[in-house]
Amino acid sequence: MKVLVTGTEGYLGSLFAPLLMKHGHEVIGVDTGYYKVGWLYNATDLTAKTLNKDIRHITAEDLQGVDAIVHMAELSNDPTGQLSPNITYDINHKGSVRLAELAKAAGVRRFVYMSSCSVYGVATGQDVTEESEVNPQTAYAICKTLVERDLQPMADDNFSPTFMRNATAFGASPRMRFDIVLNNLAGLAWTTKEIKMISDGTPWRPLVHALDIAKALLCVLEAPRDIIHNQIFNVGDTAHNYRVKEIAEIVADIFTGCQLSFGANVADNRSYRVSFEKINTILPGFKCEWDARRGAQQLFDLFDQIDMDEATFLSRGFTRLKQLEYLLRTQQIDQDFFWRQ
Repeated sequence: MKVLVTGTEGYLGSLFAPLLMKHGHEVIGVDTGYYKVGWLYNATDLTAKTLNKDIRHITAEDLQGVDAIVHMAELSNDPTGQLSPNITYDINHKGSVRLAELAKAAGVRRFVYMSSCSVYGVATGQDVTEESEVNPQTAYAICKTLVERDLQPMADDNFSPTFMRNATAFGASPRMRFDIVLNNLAGLAWTTKEIKMISDGTPWRPLVHALDIAKALLCVLEAPRDIIHNQIFNVGDTAHNYRVKEIAEIVADIFTGCQLSFGANVADNRSYRVSFEKINTILPGFKCEWDARRGAQQLFDLFDQIDMDEATFLSRGFTRLKQLEYLLRTQQIDQDFFWRQ
């Protein structure tokens, strides 16, 4: 299968593209290159041929002969989305819908969209499922719901969209991110020997390892069409819903000698528990292999191996908001987030 993957130089894409290639698929990457400066370690000898291109500039010619698209190249996470909400809508919503329209017109048969469990926002009571009402709280999450809304009516006999609502990712990646909860806490524990929470840690978060997300994507691409056609899948494991406090305690337990403390405030009102029964029941070959404890141990071992220091942990290359602010401040990208010539 010839697969075009957007975001091959990102946190997830740098793991997923080599996995696809190992399974015999031909991969074409697309990435605008915002985060080229962030490279934590070498992980594979396989690198996808990648077009250095903004998704808003993809043309029909780029899609010729492509059997499937896995689209993950958007402005990622809530703080980044709030940096410039208008541009977030332009890239994450309009850019994604335009790409799907181009794909359908070009005869691409499968379109896998990287959505997020953040669309559930604030949820109380039972674990939310793919049938639950969404309640997005940020520009990032709202755009995910808009893309799902606009792509679902496009499905027909020749075009199969699939929507992957990923839990909060964690784990090691060459294009590391330290702006997501478990990775951030692990970095703090390693570099400062202290995790000082300003909140009480009560909100719920479902977690999923980056490699398990990559596995889910591979399973979707290789699944029979009738299983994945116009389907939404929460990506994760129901047993891997954690309170933020539990995540911090797991990290502190692995990173021995780290002092852990909590505040009195609930600093983040986003809290939701998610059911992942559908993906684990329906999608052939999928089962999460990583829980938070194993992921924290992976990060501890990696930090030890590469002798990671605080300057690396705090580097703008590993925090999306810092890097985009830097590119704007130095005028390497313009106010529309296009590279300047």
